[in-house]
Amino acid sequence: MDGAIVTFAVLGLAIVGFVTNRVPLVVVALAVPLLLWATGVIDLDAALAGFSDPIVLFIAALFVISEALDATGVTAWIARRLQGPRVSGRVRLMATIGLTAALLAAVISINGAVAALLPVVVIVATRAGIVPSKLLIPLAFAASAGSMLTLSGTPVNIVVSEAAAAAGGREFGYFEFALVGIPLVLATVTLGILLQERSLPHRTPDRLEVAVVDPGESLASWRADYRVDLDADALIDGDHGVAEVLIAPRSTLIGRTVSPGMATRDENLIVLALRRGDRSPHVDDGRATAGSLTLQPGDAVLVHGHWEALHRYTSSPDVIAVASSRSMQRAVPMGRGARRAIAIVALAVVALATGLVPPVVVGLCAAGALLVTRVLSVPQAFRAISWNTVVLIAGMIPLSAAFVASGAADLISTAVLGVTGSGSPHLALLVLCLLTLVLGQFVSNVATVLVMAPIAVSFAAALEVSIQPFMMALAVVGAAAFLTPIATPVNLMVMQPGGYRFEDYWRLGLPLSVVYVVIAVVYVPLIWPF
Repeated sequence: MDGAIVTFAVLGLAIVGFVTNRVPLVVVALAVPLLLWATGVIDLDAALAGFSDPIVLFIAALFVISEALDATGVTAWIARRLQGPRVSGRVRLMATIGLTAALLAAVISINGAVAALLPVVVIVATRAGIVPSKLLIPLAFAASAGSMLTLSGTPVNIVVSEAAAAAGGREFGYFEFALVGIPLVLATVTLGILLQERSLPHRTPDRLEVAVVDPGESLASWRADYRVDLDADALIDGDHGVAEVLIAPRSTLIGRTVSPGMATRDENLIVLALRRGDRSPHVDDGRATAGSLTLQPGDAVLVHGHWEALHRYTSSPDVIAVASSRSMQRAVPMGRGARRAIAIVALAVVALATGLVPPVVVGLCAAGALLVTRVLSVPQAFRAISWNTVVLIAGMIPLSAAFVASGAADLISTAVLGVTGSGSPHLALLVLCLLTLVLGQFVSNVATVLVMAPIAVSFAAALEVSIQPFMMALAVVGAAAFLTPIATPVNLMVMQPGGYRFEDYWRLGLPLSVVYVVIAVVYVPLIWPF
């Protein structure tokens, strides 16, 4: 069977798998190289090459770096700066949220930026008398635009940079993306402000479930529930925290008599208070001192100690954590290891910006430094890596290679240029961008760009022009995943808190997509000429 036909068939099956979501994403991604090998399109080495590709290792390292900023409270500190000042006026508020999301996405990733700012934006919106549905889609879109400010803002940027170099061009500089990223951010924030009243619904969700773990709010709740006096400054900081747990049904702690002031057996955590149902054991005068309790299933216990000890304790089968201790630790601004994390990340950015060391080496060295300096533990680092994303990219890289090896990319290029003619690279670029835009609304933008990159290379080769504008345009349109809630994880992330429906996204997303395509086709070639 012709290799190009098989490649198109495998692509079609992958798209169906991604869109229907009937099969786990990682299974679809792993099936792609196996099918390409089984049908003889590529050999086994090429089919498995994605798992050793420097792009994949660099992206995995970036997840660890992002986790360090999040786990040490650097992200929480940035988010608090948005929540702290009273920003007056809807326009100023939206501009502040959009620019903050964009800058944060450039440093810690799109998903991390939206996850950090989502609860803050909901709180700020409530205080300002604005329904969250007016702010959350603009938040997600601004983060996507911000990913175009740096090389590490999104895996797509890394993919197009490496692809440009492999096609005879050059890698893009770390901050070179900002030449197009800044106009994209400004356009996204401005259109969000101008169109939000008409384009975004005024809708309140039936249930607003945003994962806000505020230590101050938690302590206030515990004071009321347990009738104890808890000092936030003394109990929660960068090194220590508090956790609330329930005694599990088959816990080995059942039958043990405990009282406040006692230490746990293994982790040496201090018991602060106890509660059974709605009542806490206490002395007759009802003051903060509590009495002993013989533990039964369902009893609630407050414990205090080092964060790592709390994490181990709340993971024990003996107890059930009421709220994640890790989520609470992340909410502590500039916690333990924050300065070390900032220093390591700053050095990594300088190294990436100078281009003296390959990006994958910088990423791996930074991740290793975070482990050696104990900013993160090894288990934390492995948990931080989005293995779905890593496997997706590793699995789709062979499909990108198959488009070249089988001649499928040349077939598409020949067909398109046969219609548009070979005199206008702008027209070829427009076709490429439109194909990318449509595919990117239903398939991961990383997978989309991996598929479209060899087609872009074929266009540039046939027209005998530079590959740089084609690759940068791919990155721009790859960021324009605005028309559906399934286009990116952040679109889904804001869907329930904003009370959005499927059709709400395209109303603001369509004009934004048009702007992105215009920037890709008209502005990009001015900065990176054909």
